[in-house]
Amino acid sequence: MSEFYAGDITPQQAWDMLEKQENTFLVDVRTQAEWAWVGQVDLSPLEKQPITVEWTLFPNGMPNGDFLGDIAMHIENKDATLLLLCRSGVRSRHAAMMLTEKGYKTCYNISGGFEGDKNEQNHRGTINGWKADGLPWIQG
Repeated sequence: MSEFYAGDITPQQAWDMLEKQENTFLVDVRTQAEWAWVGQVDLSPLEKQPITVEWTLFPNGMPNGDFLGDIAMHIENKDATLLLLCRSGVRSRHAAMMLTEKGYKTCYNISGGFEGDKNEQNHRGTINGWKADGLPWIQG
């Protein structure tokens, strides 16, 4: 898999891009369980919705063999800007690399993801990421 993708951006940079740029989509690649139990990005202030496509499937953790097709059902235009999000920025980085390799021109990884890195108590959501940055989200 190629390591070339548009790069990493912060959650705030992702929000700003979604607010100011047309043809820009937030793609949440976490699992159905994470969307339901941990929470979801709320783009309603921007009159947008996140696109949710699992990178790995819940509950077995197997790779989603239909990932590319699932993305294409939502985003046909490969010139669109895709902002990829997962829990901490690892799965979304791999998704950004794969989508770039498959012809999507501008794919960013949102560093820190939705919940960010663990703190001293092994808890997420306080150091970095979408939630820690105070961006809109809703409980699943």
